[in-house]
Amino acid sequence: MKLKPFRLLATAGLAAAMMLVAARSQTRSKKNVAPVVLPDAPVGFDNKSNGLVDDATHLIDEQRFEEVETIADGLGPLYNAQSCRECHQNPVTGGGSQVVELRVGHLGPDHRFQNPNIAIARGAEIISGRTLVNDRAICPNAAFPNIEIQERVPDGETIRTNRLSVNLLGDGFVEAVADQTLIELARAQCRSSHNRICGVAVYVPIIEAPGQAGIGRFGWKNQHASLLSFSGDAYLNEMGITSSLFPDEVTKLCNTAPEPNDKPGPDGLADVDHFARFVRASKAPSPDFSLAQSATARRGSDLFDKIGCAVCHVRSITTAPAGTKINGGTYTVPAVIGGKTLHPFSDFLLHDVGTGDGIVVPVIEHYGRAARQMPRECSTENFQKTQNRIRTAPLWGLRLRSRLMHDGASVTLRDAVLRHGGEAGEATKDFRKLSGKDQQAVLEFLSSL
Repeated sequence: MKLKPFRLLATAGLAAAMMLVAARSQTRSKKNVAPVVLPDAPVGFDNKSNGLVDDATHLIDEQRFEEVETIADGLGPLYNAQSCRECHQNPVTGGGSQVVELRVGHLGPDHRFQNPNIAIARGAEIISGRTLVNDRAICPNAAFPNIEIQERVPDGETIRTNRLSVNLLGDGFVEAVADQTLIELARAQCRSSHNRICGVAVYVPIIEAPGQAGIGRFGWKNQHASLLSFSGDAYLNEMGITSSLFPDEVTKLCNTAPEPNDKPGPDGLADVDHFARFVRASKAPSPDFSLAQSATARRGSDLFDKIGCAVCHVRSITTAPAGTKINGGTYTVPAVIGGKTLHPFSDFLLHDVGTGDGIVVPVIEHYGRAARQMPRECSTENFQKTQNRIRTAPLWGLRLRSRLMHDGASVTLRDAVLRHGGEAGEATKDFRKLSGKDQQAVLEFLSSL
């Protein structure tokens, strides 16, 4: 198959750039020393720890992750789920799911995205500063029979999208990928493709490190760089549970639980700490090794690279060395996480592939009080870049998902591939040009992930 010169350059140039990034992350004391081959991160769906903690501790953290919250615990007043596992459970706790959340907004007179204003309690209160619309509410109930706070989308909020729950397994390794690795990857993409494919690395606040920022990598808009920040955000916005990181309720109507709802236990850890440690200790999703070894899948793997899919769905990426301080200095990369090679099939950057939902990261929702004093790297224009861009979906564990893309609207691998446009338009065109047999080979390779 004959490829366009820029496509060949993009794939080859990116591979070279990634080798350079990996090389820079290794310290060599002598010249002409062979590159160090970093071990792979452990994979599997066995509910066992990756070694960060012992299995007994990992089980305790998993049970906290699965715990069903009640009104007495601080559930709500607005919420989507009663436990973390409700949205992260396929095939095991911490995986993805079919659950989607609703986000809305509208364009202002200046044609820039604006967050919605949603009236609750028959117009008594307006919920603003968020794009998330919660599906559930705790009242009316016996204690508050005459208060109704269910959110309903006004007609004027014409930008609407669903977002699929993401997989969290292996994200402890993703957290430990150095910011500079992602920045250099974005630069290499742009340079090698002559500005046709330019992943965006966005700086976001580290909630547990006031005034500090890092490169976002979690959530469909890369709204968080830290798993602790991500956990605190989800605890508040998906379950309505306040914590020391996010101490303010979305609404105080119907609210009776003391604040913050999430307090440290006898071990000194709050639930959000257990959640973050659970994810950090999880193994990465494993491929279907048997299918991956088939001749068809191997052929599809080669074609996947050849048509340019691997430019964004990067096969391998490495974590920072053990002992590296990340998350604004609040977390030290441990030995079992540092210096590992991942195979996520993602660059963890934001791209416009023609499926963007038009929604900008809402800073009040995702950063709470930290939004009042944003780190200088986190400018308004910084977040405007997220409007029509979506994080490159990691493909590890892809075969275990029945709904695909950020909105879950694609239900076959072929549908998902063909939806790619924008920066991925050339790769999609090259996929269409493949013979039926070669197209099927690519899809079989994807089915092995």
